[in-house]
Amino acid sequence: MDLRTDPPPAAQPEARTDPRIARTRRLLHDALLSLARERDLDTIAVADIADRATINRSTFYQHYPDKETLLADALDEQARLAGADLSALLPLDESDQPPALLVRYLEHLDENAALYRRALGETGSPLTTARLRRRMTTIVTTGLEGHGFSPGEEDLPVAIAAASITGSLIGVLTAWLEMTPRPSTERAASWVWQMLVPARQHDPFSAERTGTARCGSPCGT
Repeated sequence: MDLRTDPPPAAQPEARTDPRIARTRRLLHDALLSLARERDLDTIAVADIADRATINRSTFYQHYPDKETLLADALDEQARLAGADLSALLPLDESDQPPALLVRYLEHLDENAALYRRALGETGSPLTTARLRRRMTTIVTTGLEGHGFSPGEEDLPVAIAAASITGSLIGVLTAWLEMTPRPSTERAASWVWQMLVPARQHDPFSAERTGTARCGSPCGT
């Protein structure tokens, strides 16, 4: 009886992006980012981007369906190159000081403040805002679930708590970018880190939900 088994299939090498495709996408990223630093996003047409990138419109549509997707990808790539990928914040720790990665992300926003003001503003990019919201929601939700979040008497679902915190975080970042003079990135990072307390400490608000003060007894007793 032949007990031999077939060897497992060889691992397939990761697909590599064609250098020509990568070069064209870099040109498109750079073109849109430079234009977005100069004027509002709603005044930028695909033809403007193609012209700045020295390609034709048909080539643009071979790579991106619209300028919204291009902008979101370009900003993601800029953050990655700056070492400011928010997903790397997980797992959140309980330190009082914001992590270096969070400070780097705020530095990235600060260095591109005009661009992010336009992207996150009222006439900005819904897709860029949605991606940022999705990443922050993942971070907050994972933190809440990992640190024993309790729904309390209000039976507050984790998803609702995460949505509330995420909305506040985006509001803080947007307001900070609009401030003149703008406070330092370290100070802004400390604001963000403080707002993430529920997601990085073990249910810090449970005392408030149960009417128990920090002293360990019900308030007023």
